[in-house]
Amino acid sequence: MSCRRLVLSMLLFMSIAALPLLASPHSIAAFKKLLSLAGDWEGKDEHGMVAKTSFKAMASNTAVMETLAASGMDEMVSLYSVDQESVALVHYCPTNNQPRMRATPDSDDVKELSFEFQGAGNLKYPSEGHQHHLIIRFEDANHITETWTWRQGDKDTLMVFHLTRK
Repeated sequence: MSCRRLVLSMLLFMSIAALPLLASPHSIAAFKKLLSLAGDWEGKDEHGMVAKTSFKAMASNTAVMETLAASGMDEMVSLYSVDQESVALVHYCPTNNQPRMRATPDSDDVKELSFEFQGAGNLKYPSEGHQHHLIIRFEDANHITETWTWRQGDKDTLMVFHLTRK
């Protein structure tokens, strides 16, 4: 192996190995909490209608994909990943927009994650309907509550899902 190839290989290895160093301990702890949700969940919304979701670890445990199916709604997909001091979320909505949100935990003992809107793909105007906020509350190892905020114009509508691990 040439000296140049060896140096390039070493630089590539060091840059990959350093990636976790960019993440804060709080964001890593929060992401591990999301990884622990892997599997199928079932529950009800605030109106007693059935809701189902599943969480799946992906890309060597660097992303978590959630697929949420609420009664009377098309399936929605959200991808979670660590982004330095935060956990980033991209939500793929049946309305064909892709809100981006971010939660920045302030502790390793994560009881809930509050994702704040950062922008969206395919959203012509901020007043168009889109998911604007998400809170995931970790009740215990087998129970979570998701509170989604749908924003249209200047009106917010909450959708609350109480979910139990199957």
